[in-house]
Amino acid sequence: MRVDSHQHFWLMERREGQWPPPELAAIRHDFLPGDIKAHLSRAGIAGTVVVQSLPELDDTMFLLDLAGRNDFILGVVGWVDMKAANAPDRIATLAAHPKLKGIRPMLQGIEDVDWIDDPVLAPAVAAMIERDLAFDGLILPRHMAPLTRFAERYPDLRVVVDHGAKPLIAEGKFVEWRQRLAALAALPNVSCKLSGLLVEAGNQRPEAVRPYAETILELFGERRVMWGSDWPVVKLVSDYQSWLDQCLDIVPAEHHDAVFGGNAIDFYRLKPSR
Repeated sequence: MRVDSHQHFWLMERREGQWPPPELAAIRHDFLPGDIKAHLSRAGIAGTVVVQSLPELDDTMFLLDLAGRNDFILGVVGWVDMKAANAPDRIATLAAHPKLKGIRPMLQGIEDVDWIDDPVLAPAVAAMIERDLAFDGLILPRHMAPLTRFAERYPDLRVVVDHGAKPLIAEGKFVEWRQRLAALAALPNVSCKLSGLLVEAGNQRPEAVRPYAETILELFGERRVMWGSDWPVVKLVSDYQSWLDQCLDIVPAEHHDAVFGGNAIDFYRLKPSR
């Protein structure tokens, strides 16, 4: 069973002054469940995990509402201000929805690189662990060391690195990224998403992502890597099927069941409709 571990929905009327900016015309319009169904059908994707894209509770509620009305949405990764005094209560309330599977603070947009490496997060993390929720790390390479310390502090929290920590592929920077990713991969509670790399490659040929994708597979192994489309963001450089086909070629065939479905089901505790 194939599962897309990372995709988005949004309405532009809810995003005034927010990303995406006008220059990203390919994705600056509404994206709703009806817009992805043809892609899923063609690709043989049975279900998806929808991830928040605004640091607002309303965005999470919007996604949970969509999930309640669309069986193919198997899980939602939402947002909570994890440092707020009421964070544990917020998490408990959201977790009452059976499709809430994780929480994602948008670390890449937080000016303080060490924001995540702060003991004040402990009550929120405890609430997540109690309700068997996962943590999505939306990070850039400069956040890898703080995220490593965070994951070390909470070994019972399932952590996944979104988009391979967004390596600077367009700049050809590899060595330091690999070293820092290896430190994350050494922690058994950390997984990694094979997603978003084409966007980081920019105008380079799609083949530029192969060394980075192969490194993710090498470091995390076939049981801790999960494929994600990052749709509709992938539309900036390619399309749903092309990115899937590229990854199917990179990942050894004997690991397809795990990377393209099984790992996401296990990590997010998904309950497929079939």
